[in-house]
Amino acid sequence: MAKLAIITGAGQGIGAGIAQRLAQDGYAIAVADINSKTGAQVAAQLQATGYPAKFYQVDVAHRNDVFDLVQQAVRDFGELAVYVNNAGVAFIDTFVDSDPAQVERLFDVNLKGTYWGIQAAAEQFKTQGHGGRIVNAASLASVEASALQSAYSASKFGIRGLTQAAAKELAADQITVNAYNPGVVRTPMRDAIDRKTAAIKHVTVPEQQAEVLTEIALGREAVPADVAEVVAWFASPAAGYITGQSLLVDGGMRFH
Repeated sequence: MAKLAIITGAGQGIGAGIAQRLAQDGYAIAVADINSKTGAQVAAQLQATGYPAKFYQVDVAHRNDVFDLVQQAVRDFGELAVYVNNAGVAFIDTFVDSDPAQVERLFDVNLKGTYWGIQAAAEQFKTQGHGGRIVNAASLASVEASALQSAYSASKFGIRGLTQAAAKELAADQITVNAYNPGVVRTPMRDAIDRKTAAIKHVTVPEQQAEVLTEIALGREAVPADVAEVVAWFASPAAGYITGQSLLVDGGMRFH
């Protein structure tokens, strides 16, 4: 059997890019997503290209569902090698006007979902007895908080903390835990962010996008493949001595 990579939020955007990239590296891909339509499409596209893949519907906010995901995927494909906590949600609003239901859902998915994913993957890796890789989705907003994204920024700062804490605890089992911090990546989520931000600022969407572009040193937005390359590196033998790190993938928006 092929080595197994589980990727949450793999039904579109960055997650779909990661699924494609890890498939190229020889992993069987568990395409995990809450959206059955897009998730099944990604899995079917991988299968059509000759890669072993299967779709699993899961809401990462529910701990039991995350643990079930790992067990089902392992039964289907064999031992787990890489677990990518990519699933996430975002919304744009002012701090004082943010809807409590949206805030709670965001923390359930982004922060708790990552927590449950680390737990489930670590349990499986310990059972297997020879280490593994956990890779988490943080954000540029985990390095410098973003206006109009208070809850999102807080959740991503939290994911950096989870990454460091888990890396320290799991190192004895040869489990590495790292995170990627994307900047502006052209995805459906980013499209929604641009529309809402432009409305709040009373500018057009092209004006909003042009303003953001001036902050990127390399002069272009990222595409999912840019982020997927970093995840593939974290999963590779080349990164075997790297743990507890969060790597900016932002084209030079921030330097630290």
